[in-house]
Amino acid sequence: MSQPAAASNPNTDAFLECIEKTPTQTDLYPHWLLEKPVTDAACEAIADLPFDPPEGLDFNGKRETNNASRAYFNAKNQEKFEVCHDIVETFQDPRIIAAIEKKCGIDLSEGQLRIEYCQDTDGFWLEPHTDIFVKLFTMLIYLDDDPKLANCGTDVYDENHEFVKRAPYGLNKGMIFIPGENTWHGFTPRTIDGVRKSIIVNYVTKDWKDTYELA
Repeated sequence: MSQPAAASNPNTDAFLECIEKTPTQTDLYPHWLLEKPVTDAACEAIADLPFDPPEGLDFNGKRETNNASRAYFNAKNQEKFEVCHDIVETFQDPRIIAAIEKKCGIDLSEGQLRIEYCQDTDGFWLEPHTDIFVKLFTMLIYLDDDPKLANCGTDVYDENHEFVKRAPYGLNKGMIFIPGENTWHGFTPRTIDGVRKSIIVNYVTKDWKDTYELA
C-alpha cells in the first residue's frame, strides 16, 4: 500500500515559488529583491511575537553593540513559539537549500541556519558594511505594511559607500545577497516612525562561535 503524501508546508511552497520567479539584480553585486518569500500569515505571526522592542540601546551603526538584546529562532524560542519552529523547518528543508544553491550559485552543504528577529526603532542606523566571512548567505524579510515605514528597506552602497538604491520595505518583501568583499549595505540614518520589524536569515559556517544563536 502506498504511503500518503507528506503534508505541504505553505512557507516552503511560498519560498520555492518566490525564488523561482525572482530575477537576479546584477548592479553592484548580485542580489535578489523578493515578493512573498514566505506566507503573509507567517510574517504576521512573527510580528506578533511577545517580544518588546529593546530599550536603552546604543545606536552607533553596529548591531553587535547591542548583542545582549538580540532575539533568535534558537531551540528555546522554537519550543515556545510555533511560528519560530515553522520558519526554521522551512529553511532547513533540503528543497529550499537546493533552490537557494541553484539560484545563487553557492554551496550550503556545511551551512548552519541562524535566524534573527529584529525590531528597530527611531535612532537605529547601520553604517555601510559587508557581512563577516563566516556568513554564507543573507536574506532579509520585512514584516510590516505600515505606509509610515515604506522607506525602511535595506540600503545598498557602492565601493565608496555612496548610496545607490534601497530595497522596498513592506509586508513579506525582502532581499537576498551572498556576503562578499563588495556587498556593501546598511541603513542610512533616517526617522523610523514606528517599529521596523524584520527577520535576518543566514546560513553560517561551522566556525560560527555563538552557537546559542543557531536554529
